[in-house]
Amino acid sequence: MREKKQFADRRVKKKLFPISTFISVFFAFAVFTTIQMKILGKSIDATNIPKSNEIAIFVVWLLSAAAFTLWTNIQITRHYQKPIEEFSEAARKVASGDFSVYLAPHHTADKSTHLDVLFADFDKMVEELGSIETLKTDFFSNVSHEIKTPLAVIQNNAELLQKDSLTDEQRKEYAETIRHATKRLSNLITNMLKLNKLEKQAIQPQPQIYDVCEQLCSCALQFEDMWEDKGIEFIAEIEDCAKIEADAELMDLVWTNLLSNALKFTPKGGTITLLQTSEPEEVMISIKDTGCGIDEETLRHIFDKFYQGDTSHSTEGNGLGLALVQRILQLSDGSITVDSTEGKGSTFTVRLPVSYRKEV
Repeated sequence: MREKKQFADRRVKKKLFPISTFISVFFAFAVFTTIQMKILGKSIDATNIPKSNEIAIFVVWLLSAAAFTLWTNIQITRHYQKPIEEFSEAARKVASGDFSVYLAPHHTADKSTHLDVLFADFDKMVEELGSIETLKTDFFSNVSHEIKTPLAVIQNNAELLQKDSLTDEQRKEYAETIRHATKRLSNLITNMLKLNKLEKQAIQPQPQIYDVCEQLCSCALQFEDMWEDKGIEFIAEIEDCAKIEADAELMDLVWTNLLSNALKFTPKGGTITLLQTSEPEEVMISIKDTGCGIDEETLRHIFDKFYQGDTSHSTEGNGLGLALVQRILQLSDGSITVDSTEGKGSTFTVRLPVSYRKEV
């Protein structure tokens, strides 16, 4: 025998508007009519009402209760049960990984109900989940690519080192290539772990008052040999001292990444300018280069993880540096902006409050 299917979802065992409502309405009519008869008892002799009329009154109660129950059931089914079933079906699709679900409102914007608002919030949530899922997929794809590339370099050069006919110069060259690829892989994993901990707030800033000017000088000196090798003119315009309250270790990563990027994209004979100024409430640090500049499309994604606009320099980084910088500054109540013109260079400007304001 074929099972009768009452609901779209088999988990639902009871109607939103059950038969008990009909019984309640029927007895309500009976009570109201009885009270009415009691009130009119002095004017109407209830004892002389014919039996047929009593039966007719009972039938009217039944029909009225049935009509009221049916009408109410239709309204509830139309305005509540159907939308809830629609919402439940959409939620199941999202739970199974379908982020193309869209719930259309049942009323125009000027007549929105709570359900319409719920549908709109649900659509927004699904859109955000879809974006997160896309980012996650892209993330794993990019991670796989970034790990496979240096591993392939290491494997190929290790196989070359096994040849007996190599000269000492060739062996040193292959060993240096392996060392460089290993360092790149190590930096990738280190940055991934740091960024993951920062995003999960497993690392919380430990603010302390220190001289950011001294820190900037120290970070810049780390690249002295590199800018001299490329013949780059390095200009520093900073104050003698500027005290801020921030996590010095995390801020060191910010300056190192920004200076490294400027050096990477500035051609031989170019110029890098480090400018620092202070105001009563904040300190501004700008790092300007005369490199290739950044196009508009790259600017929109420049802080995305693994995004590299200029693929000609992809072997020199892993696309995590600026994402790491942005996250550190967000946790430090700071901000970063980019101003760039293609062919003329870029300027990264960091703004940091003098006093750290911890969110409660």
